[in-house]
Amino acid sequence: MSRTTITYIGGPTAVIEYAGLRIVTDPTFDPPGSYGEPDDPPLVKTAGPAIPRLELGPVDLVLLSHHEHEDNLDYEGLELLATGVPTLSTMKAASDLFGGGVIGLDNWETHEIGDVTVTAVPALHGPPGSEKRLGPVIGFVLEAPGCPTVYVSGDNASLPLVEQIAGAFDRIDIAVLFAGAARIPQIDAPLTLTSLDALEAARLLNATTVVGLHTEDWEHFSESRDQLEEAFADAGLLVATPRGETVVL
Repeated sequence: MSRTTITYIGGPTAVIEYAGLRIVTDPTFDPPGSYGEPDDPPLVKTAGPAIPRLELGPVDLVLLSHHEHEDNLDYEGLELLATGVPTLSTMKAASDLFGGGVIGLDNWETHEIGDVTVTAVPALHGPPGSEKRLGPVIGFVLEAPGCPTVYVSGDNASLPLVEQIAGAFDRIDIAVLFAGAARIPQIDAPLTLTSLDALEAARLLNATTVVGLHTEDWEHFSESRDQLEEAFADAGLLVATPRGETVVL
């Protein structure tokens, strides 16, 4: 089986080396700062990336779960997309981010690049009905000959959707789960997986390896990396991903 690695950059951002491709998840490379409209509570970033965008090296593909929130696509992330790197995202992102290499996918639609088949899978950014405020989101499943099957959840908070995804594939070997239980005042529910929901998602997927992202660097993440590690303490599934270090999965 081909070697798969991950390098944690910060927030939802990581570099996955898979079947000969260097793949970036939800690119956020800005320094700490505040984002938001004047009448809305700001999103506050508390730490910069482990690796600056200009030191990232070649990127073959970006997996962008959605484009409308700065904790998943910031200004430096937009600069990465502007280089023309192939980017898979929602249909709305492809419409709004015209002029780049953004390819919009519907749920269950596939895209092939190199030896890799990427399937867009459903996601829900919060409780039912939150799409009206927060917009569409997708996750991704990566498959390639001789490689593990990888699920990248994106900003999904729905366990029923995770169960649906588990039933659609023969196996999910590696689950890259966006946790942190993100919250905003306008919605009284977590917008991404809680730590305990991430553990249940891993069980539903029958994954043998779990990577946790989206637990640090933003004030509106209500659960920390420590809480995620505590939830997984007895499961033996969660991989340690020190910032900026490449880890073999």
